[in-house]
Amino acid sequence: MLTVKLALRNLMRQKRRTIYTGLSMLVGFVLAGFFIGWADGTYNHMIDKFTRNRLGHIQVHQEGYLGKPSLYKTVGSPEEIGSRIDKYKQVEAWAPRIYSAGLVSITEKSAGAEIIGVDPQRENETTSFSNKVVEGRYFAGSGEVLIGKELAKILNGGVGDEIAIFSQAADGSIAENLYTVVGLLDMGVPRLNRSGFYMSLSDARELLVLYNQAHEIAITLHDLRQVNEVTQILQAEFSNTELSVAPWQEFAKEFYRAMQADKNGMYISLVVVILVVAITILNTILMSVMERQKEYGVLKAIGTRPASIVKMVVAETSMLALFSILIGSLITLLLNTYMAEHGLHLSSPINWGGVQLETMRGEVNFRSFVLPSLTVIMTSLVVCLFPAIKAARTEPAKTMRVF
Repeated sequence: MLTVKLALRNLMRQKRRTIYTGLSMLVGFVLAGFFIGWADGTYNHMIDKFTRNRLGHIQVHQEGYLGKPSLYKTVGSPEEIGSRIDKYKQVEAWAPRIYSAGLVSITEKSAGAEIIGVDPQRENETTSFSNKVVEGRYFAGSGEVLIGKELAKILNGGVGDEIAIFSQAADGSIAENLYTVVGLLDMGVPRLNRSGFYMSLSDARELLVLYNQAHEIAITLHDLRQVNEVTQILQAEFSNTELSVAPWQEFAKEFYRAMQADKNGMYISLVVVILVVAITILNTILMSVMERQKEYGVLKAIGTRPASIVKMVVAETSMLALFSILIGSLITLLLNTYMAEHGLHLSSPINWGGVQLETMRGEVNFRSFVLPSLTVIMTSLVVCLFPAIKAARTEPAKTMRVF
C-alpha cells in the first residue's frame, strides 16, 4: 500500500512529465483501437453487403448439391423448413429458390439463360431484390419475368416484350412457355446481367414440374457475426434429414478467399501500427525513467531496498497505463460508435464482387479494446523494468554523481 501511495505522489509531483507520458499511451491506445475497429467494420460491412445482395448469410440445400448441382437434388416442402427456421430470433428472413438452365428468345434472337425461380415477397425481404430493377417494375403477378440488362441487349428486347423459354422439366418433358418481360435487372455481376432470367417461384415450379420443391433456401441474419453460431444451430436442427446447412464461407469460396487475402494485408498494416504505438510509448517511458536516476540513487542512499524501487517504478507506470487505457477506451468507444453509425463516405464508390461500397464503416468490437490494452501494458512494463532494475542495483554515490 505504501508503494502505491509513493507512486501516486510521484505522478502528481511531476505533472508535466506525467501528462506527456500518459498522452503517449493514450494516443497510442486510441490510434490502435480506432484502426482495428475501422478495419474490422469495413470488412464486415463489405461481407454483409455482398451476402445480402444475392446469396444470403446461410444456405440450406439437399446433401451434395453445392458440390454438384442438379435439377433433381431438391429440398422438399421448403415452406415447412422455413417455418422451422423462423423460430430462431437471429434469423431476419429466408427465401426459397429454384435453379435451372434453358434457351430464351425474343423474336429471332436467342441466348442461353440461367433460370432462377424466386418467391417475390420473400426474396425481396431477404436480398432487397426489387432494388435491382433498373427499368420497368418488379413482379406483380404470374406470367411475368425479370431479365438481366445485358441479356435484353443480346436479345434486342426490353420491357413489355414476350419472351419464350425452352428447357427440360424434372419429369423428362420439354419445358416451354411464353412470358412477359416486366423489368430489367442490374445484378452487379456480369454473368447474371448476361444470362439472368428470373421468374416467380410458382411459375418456375409449374414450368419445371417441381411442385412444392426448391433447390435452395437462402437465409439472412440480423447480425453477420452470428453466422457460425446459427449455422451450428441449424445443422443440429436438420441433423436427421438429408439437408445440408452451409455458411457463406462455403458457398462463396472465391469471395471468401479474396477477403482472406485482403485481410492478411490488413493484418500486416495492423502490426506496423501496433509497432509504431509500442515504439512511441517505449521512447517516452524510457526517457521518463532514465531522467529520474538521481532520485533512485537518493532512495538507495537512505536505505530503500532495491525491490521497493523496482516496485515503485512498476506501480507508477502501471497506474499511468491503466488510467490511459480507461480514458482511451472511452474515446475509442465514441469514435468507433460514430464510425459504425455514420462511416466515411467515399467520393468514388468501390466495386467489390458486384457490390458498390460507398461508405467505409467502423465497428465496436472486443478486439479493438483488448489488443491496444495489451500493447500499452506490455510495452510500458517491459520498458520501465530495465532502467528500474539498473537503478536499484547501482551504487548511490555513482548514480547521483552521473545524473
